Amino acid sequence: MPTTGTAIDGILRWFGTIGAFEVATNVTVTDVLLAALFVVLGWYVSQLVVSLVGRQVARRFRRPSITKTVLRGIRGIILFIAVATAAAQVGLGASNLLLSVTVFSATVGLILAPIIGSVINGLFLLADQPYEIGDLIELVDTSTPEGGTRGYVEDITLRYTKIFTMQNTFLVIPNATMRERDVVNYSAEDTRSRLSLQLQVTYEGDLDEARAIMERAARNTPEVVASGPDIRIGSARYPSDPVAQIRDYADHGVLLELRYWVKDPYYMRRVHSHIMERIWEEIQDADVEIAYPHSHLVFDDTSGVARVAVEREPQQRTPPSRPVEFDER
Repeated sequence: MPTTGTAIDGILRWFGTIGAFEVATNVTVTDVLLAALFVVLGWYVSQLVVSLVGRQVARRFRRPSITKTVLRGIRGIILFIAVATAAAQVGLGASNLLLSVTVFSATVGLILAPIIGSVINGLFLLADQPYEIGDLIELVDTSTPEGGTRGYVEDITLRYTKIFTMQNTFLVIPNATMRERDVVNYSAEDTRSRLSLQLQVTYEGDLDEARAIMERAARNTPEVVASGPDIRIGSARYPSDPVAQIRDYADHGVLLELRYWVKDPYYMRRVHSHIMERIWEEIQDADVEIAYPHSHLVFDDTSGVARVAVEREPQQRTPPSRPVEFDER
């Protein structure tokens, strides 16, 4: 257990170390404490300012991505002022800071080049508006059977885009890569999306009944737009109710295509499955048969003679039975 004299010696030694530090650096402990206080105060003020002006900024820009970028910029400016004030408090002037930043930038310029490229591409993304926070997008990839990765845009910064996928995972993609990808936006302005479903029926069936079954199956699905005014795409207008048309006269049957609109693009595969189930239930009792690959061989008087040979399997010979011997003794 240390004695009172030992504790006093330790305190005096600590003050001596502080005095030596002040003499060597010409910076007092008060200056260091004030500098730390400026940094903490700057962080608190940045949070306070963002909370106060956040609603006004959101009303002004009406886009979550730009709103978050502006608020991050405000927070960064306030923190930069606080750090610069703290540096000036400990004797680091503007010329020293500029020299340090210049040397540091020249040293790690090659390392920061990809980050700077992502920031520039992030500015282009915010200006072009290909997608927004909350949109359902798909990154097209023709090399996969699914056709790409689908998910919701969670966040857009100057460096990266964060996507929350349907598999409950996150994708963080640099903006330089996002600008080079083919992106399908399902919910940019109008959430209604047009889908198609194909069904091949036999030539012997009732085509009108088959088309009616397909349209009725889509119309009875709650997620499908059953009726209403025409939907405009560009300068063209398309009917909103489901429509089944003949797509092609195929080799084994008539190919029908059902075009329908879904209200929201979030459950496309589920809606497709529900329509297929209803079609399957209704064609069981209808004069409609799903086509499958098959062939008919027809012979008439002009076809010649068809010679057909039937080959029988060779019968296995049974070994002759041995004669029964009787003992007459």
